Amino acid sequence: MHGQTTPTPEAGREFVLTVSCPDRRGIVHAVTGVALEQGLTIADAQQFGDPSSGEFHLRMHLVREGTPLEVEALRAALEPVATEFAMQWAVHDLSVCHRLLVMVSQQGHCLNDLLFRAETGSLNVEIPAIVSNHEDFRGLAQWHDIPFHHVPVTAATKPAAEAELRRLVEEHRADTIVLARYMQILSADLCADFAGRVINIHHSLLPSFKGAKPYTQAHDRGVKVIGATAHYVTADLDEGPIIEQDFRRVDHRMSPGELARVGQELEAMALARAVRWHVEHRVILRGRRTIVFD
Repeated sequence: MHGQTTPTPEAGREFVLTVSCPDRRGIVHAVTGVALEQGLTIADAQQFGDPSSGEFHLRMHLVREGTPLEVEALRAALEPVATEFAMQWAVHDLSVCHRLLVMVSQQGHCLNDLLFRAETGSLNVEIPAIVSNHEDFRGLAQWHDIPFHHVPVTAATKPAAEAELRRLVEEHRADTIVLARYMQILSADLCADFAGRVINIHHSLLPSFKGAKPYTQAHDRGVKVIGATAHYVTADLDEGPIIEQDFRRVDHRMSPGELARVGQELEAMALARAVRWHVEHRVILRGRRTIVFD
């Protein structure tokens, strides 16, 4: 695709550390000590002690001046602290650009929004491939110079289609799959194998108005608020952990078409924010919940 305008950090200069562990005294002190020993400055740190679960969650943005630091060296330095506090943790080198494989069917508003954000650098990602069960957006993909893969799906061909999807994820080294109004249900095996790596946008504030023609249903019910929900995909349809929701007040004067236009705007905005927070490692996934640091 066309070049990004936002510069990528130099390797070994900026990192994000995420931590989840049982809450106890000394966690931040121990992590900060390692950062100091490795010559790292804390550019930003956010934490949350969850009284409902007894867990502690931390996101720390670390910056290195002087000689770059290999991410593996930082991981090795943190390992003893992680073991001591029974952490589930990860360190990300921000010089590694996140790669999104985007899937779409026949509604292109979310796809177009993601492409624009990636194109202009407002979303620091690469989109190496677009996959669709229809041909509608091949021209759009070609205009952005992104490979387009048409993978039709029927009940009979679904296993083969998912095998092809797995191959494309590996071929394009995709970190995350984004379902930008992709209107096919993924199998339970695929959801399990890519847990925490598939983001979907749903056309309502879940759980409400599932199925076909959601905005006609909303109009018939005289709703006063419509919205959209971005969530991780699980085997339970539209029940995955929620990352972001957006909504707008509406009234009886709006037709189903007007509701749909508003809904599409909300879908694009909610999905873009969810993807941004995901690729910036601001989302900590804990069972059916998410902790999202701003």
